[in-house]
Amino acid sequence: MKKRILVLCGGISKERLISLDTGKQVANELKKNRYTVMTCEPDHDLLKNIKRFRPNVIFNALHGQFGEDGYIQTILEIQKIPYTHSGVIPSSIAMDKEISKKIFIKNKILTPKYIKFDYKKNKKNIIKIIEKKLKFPVVIKPINEGSSVHVYICNKKNIVKNLKTLSIYNQILIEEFIGGREIQVAIMGTKTLGTIELKPKRKFYDYEAKYNLNAKTKHIIPVNLSKKDLQKITNITQMAHKLIGCRGVTRSDFKFYKGKFYLLEINTQPGMTKLSLVPEIANYIGISFTQLIEWILKDASLDR
Repeated sequence: MKKRILVLCGGISKERLISLDTGKQVANELKKNRYTVMTCEPDHDLLKNIKRFRPNVIFNALHGQFGEDGYIQTILEIQKIPYTHSGVIPSSIAMDKEISKKIFIKNKILTPKYIKFDYKKNKKNIIKIIEKKLKFPVVIKPINEGSSVHVYICNKKNIVKNLKTLSIYNQILIEEFIGGREIQVAIMGTKTLGTIELKPKRKFYDYEAKYNLNAKTKHIIPVNLSKKDLQKITNITQMAHKLIGCRGVTRSDFKFYKGKFYLLEINTQPGMTKLSLVPEIANYIGISFTQLIEWILKDASLDR
């Protein structure tokens, strides 16, 4: 009997288009492998669609808020249907950049210094606060977005303007800017899948650099690191994956500066598009896109 796979994609987050692309490519791959596949938005018809389709497994191809932050995972737990990627609490922790940073710091994992900013309360004194606790330039970002949505590198001249752009969010993270190399590491279950370095033409690996072919970001595999440094970044990635309690595939984003690795964040639901890094890393070591999707599917479960 054919397995019925429900692919959840789309949603209402700022990463909707990326999620739709991921969902489309995953669904097409599963159909090739003779699964019975249905794609579905996490809207008011979700429970009706689940009841009607009766999936064996749900492939969670959602990105961003309500899909990657424990919200949809809670619904799927209640429905008792195995789903891909991390469970409720790990998803929630990883999506919240402040909470995950606190875990990194507590466990002596190097991460950029930061302050949490409330636009309504602190907008008048923000330059003084940054100069006292950090230094310019800084990186500002929403606490709970992905794909570098609304991430800006700021100096004294543009910090107020850019913070105003982010005033739609309740809380904002202001980080010290770390220069150096952009390196990302993928985990598959309990094993390190591989490492990739990114050299964007833009200031940093932002949303455009990630998803626009014209951005011409250079992807480098294998990464030019010494065996010692490669082992170090691998160990940090494995440690972060386990500390947060992730399962399945994750991708950790680092900056490598002056011989030190700074962990920026861990992504519990990496993209599966033509420009996505995890499929590229997998392909480099001989794991096809089909094999990767199959593995993620077989790893699906409910919270343990």
